[in-house]
Amino acid sequence: MLADREVAFRLEEWYARRGRDLPWRRTRDPYRIWLSEIILQQTRVAQGEAYYLRFEEEFPDVRALAAAPEDRVLKCWQGLGYYSRARNLLTAARLIVERHGGIFPTDYAAVRALPGVGDYTAAAVCSIAFDEPRAVLDGNVFRILSRLYDLEEPIDTASGRRRFAGLADALLDRAHPGLYNQAMMDFGALCCLPAQPRCEEECPLRDRCLARAAGTVDRRPVKQGRASVAPRYFNYLHLTCGGESLLARREAGDIWQGLYEFPLIESDRPLEYAELAADDRFRTLLGACGPLHHAGSVALPVHRLSHRAIHAVFHRIECARWTEELLLRYRRVRQEELGDYAVSRLTERYLSR
Repeated sequence: MLADREVAFRLEEWYARRGRDLPWRRTRDPYRIWLSEIILQQTRVAQGEAYYLRFEEEFPDVRALAAAPEDRVLKCWQGLGYYSRARNLLTAARLIVERHGGIFPTDYAAVRALPGVGDYTAAAVCSIAFDEPRAVLDGNVFRILSRLYDLEEPIDTASGRRRFAGLADALLDRAHPGLYNQAMMDFGALCCLPAQPRCEEECPLRDRCLARAAGTVDRRPVKQGRASVAPRYFNYLHLTCGGESLLARREAGDIWQGLYEFPLIESDRPLEYAELAADDRFRTLLGACGPLHHAGSVALPVHRLSHRAIHAVFHRIECARWTEELLLRYRRVRQEELGDYAVSRLTERYLSR
C-alpha cells in the first residue's frame, strides 16, 4: 500500500489540476465555510451553490444571520429540504453571538458543540479555516478508503466507523489538512464515483487500489442494511374564500417543523375525495363553512424523504364562509401572497402548478 504521504501527495496534485472552483473555497472565513458545509449536507453542489450565494448576500456575517427572523431563514432555505439544518443554522448563529461575542469559534470542540454540527462538519471547518489537523469522514471518504484498501467491513456499524476514522486520520496531510480534505471531497465527487468511477481515465491511485486489482470496486463500500421507508398519506385542503386561503405552521416533533402548509388530514391509506369528505375530521373542520364546492384535486408524485414516502393529494375547495374555529386554528392569507411563506418542497411543487 502507498505510504500515507504518497497518497496525500497524489490526491493534492490531482486536486490542483481537477478541483472545482467554488465560492466558499476562495475564503478562509469560518462563517462562510460553515455555511457552505451546512447547505451541502444532503445537497448536491450544483444545487447548493445558488443557495450559498443567496445566504451570503442575505446574511453576510454571523450577526446578520443571528438577527434574522426564522421565517426569513426558512424562506431562503425553501427547496433544500431537511429543514432542521436551517433551524440549527439560526440557533447556532444566535449561540455564537450570545456565547462568543459574534466571533466564530476557532477550536474544534467549540465548533463541534454548535447545533447541527457533527464530526465531519467540524473537521471540515477547522481544517480549512484554521489548518487544524482533522480528517473528514463522509460518504465520499468511506467510498475512497473502502476501495483503496478493499475493505469488506460495513461502514454503517460502530466498529466500521472506528476503523475508517483511523484510516482517514492516518492518511491526513497534517501540514495541509484543509487542502487534503478538499482534495478528498472532490476526488470522491468527480473521480471515485459511486457508479462508473473514472478508474482508468484519471484516478491517481489506480496502480495501488486493492479493489481495482480484485475487481470489487462496484461492491465497495459495504453497508449492513438500510432502514425501511414508511408510506404516509397526506390529504391537503386548499381552502379558498373571498380570495383568501388558510395556512398552518407545522409544529415540532415531525417533518418540516416551522414550515407552512394547507390544512392537513393524514390517513392510513389513499382516499378519494368522496371518502375524505365523509371523514369525521373533515366534517368537523368544514361542516359550518356553508356550501362547499370541490374545484378539483391534484395528486403529486411520491415525495421521498430519508425514511418516509409521502403520498400527497391537494384538494381545492371553495368555501362560502370562514368559521371562527377555522380562524383560530389557521392563518388567513391572500391567494397572491401564498408564495411569501416558507413551505415544503412538496407544497411548493403544488403551488407552481
